[in-house]
Amino acid sequence: MDTVWLEDFLAVVRAGGFSRAAEQRAISQPAFSRRIKCLEDWVNAPLFDRETHSVRLTAAGERLKPFAEEVLRQLETGRRDAASAAQASTETLLFASTHALSMTFFPPWLRMIEKEEPLMTSVQLTADSMVGCERLMIDGRAQFLLCHHHPAASTRLTADRFRSVPLGEDVLVPVAAPGLAAESLMDEGPYLAYSSESGMGRILAASWEESGRRPPPAPAFSSHLATVLAMMARDGRGLVWSPLSLIAEDIAAGRLVRVGQPEDEVRIAIHLFRPRARQTQVAEHFWRRISEEAGQRKNERSSERTTSGRSS
Repeated sequence: MDTVWLEDFLAVVRAGGFSRAAEQRAISQPAFSRRIKCLEDWVNAPLFDRETHSVRLTAAGERLKPFAEEVLRQLETGRRDAASAAQASTETLLFASTHALSMTFFPPWLRMIEKEEPLMTSVQLTADSMVGCERLMIDGRAQFLLCHHHPAASTRLTADRFRSVPLGEDVLVPVAAPGLAAESLMDEGPYLAYSSESGMGRILAASWEESGRRPPPAPAFSSHLATVLAMMARDGRGLVWSPLSLIAEDIAAGRLVRVGQPEDEVRIAIHLFRPRARQTQVAEHFWRRISEEAGQRKNERSSERTTSGRSS
């Protein structure tokens, strides 16, 4: 068994075909196909349905996929752990974050953490779409993921392999430029949408389906970047559901105005995800610290609600 075979297998899944996967892996297609065949011989079952025009996983391939991802992620974690054993003080904490939170939430959050207790380690942040961030986590190239979260929205970071703690709250607010702020926007558009790579798009779709709300009309413009959609809305291009953390200053300055009713807003959480499997010593120490602080905030909110209930 060669772990390169697992990397090849996942490359086919992501590329959607053998030719593109072989090109990405910098190997000739015949040699690439032989390595895939070696993996299938090792599994003792075909992993891809080759009778269709598009490459599809067989039942055996579907079952192998999460194990292959986890094995490679664990190997990457083990490699970093071994490499850092002799130089723990210089280990880097690896974060992935969706673009909007990398600008609005991550810097002040990190500053607050370091103010209470210095990290004594370097920090590396990679900002990407939600799809890209999920891939970084599954591949083991990031130890933590900062993202918006809604319980109804799907994610590849399944509960059996990943866990998370809430760090804060946000809300998706329908907004538009003052000149376009009219109730007809909610039903007639123009509508600025999140593309399929965006976690925000997943959240909105899941929330609307859960509440029975009819989705907006076909978008006039789409992007996976909330910052780009907010900029297009400021430019008078249409209506967008934007995280309040990103556009609060625009609303205060009158560059954007809320549209619709309070029930059109979608409340979301800000979560920090990590793999359930053991990580490096420094990463585990950081997680314990964040988890304890999250627990303290939860207890404080519970105490406040209890006190408020008694006073009323």
